[in-house]
Amino acid sequence: MAQFQGGHVVIVSQPNSGNSRDWSTGLFSCCDDVGICCCGLFCTICLGCQIAGDMNECCLCGTNMAMRTLVRTKYNISGSLCGDFFANICCLPCSVCQMKREINNRK
Repeated sequence: MAQFQGGHVVIVSQPNSGNSRDWSTGLFSCCDDVGICCCGLFCTICLGCQIAGDMNECCLCGTNMAMRTLVRTKYNISGSLCGDFFANICCLPCSVCQMKREINNRK
């Protein structure tokens, strides 16, 4: 939804189709896939590159907030940019693991 303020358009919420759903696993559900968990914990960048490859993006983008937003948008997962930001800032390995589990679950 967009609002006009002082001649500028301000986006206050992201559009969605109304059929959004939650992530298939929780942010801290690392035990759901121990292999992904170990990779995310010990080599977060490597797992980020795998995610970027799955999403046909540059390898260097795999661990950033924009990638989380892209995954969320592609799979119509409810959430917000603020939530994506805090997931990445508070626990990057958990966020990256959740994205990889989601991609694998949707294949």
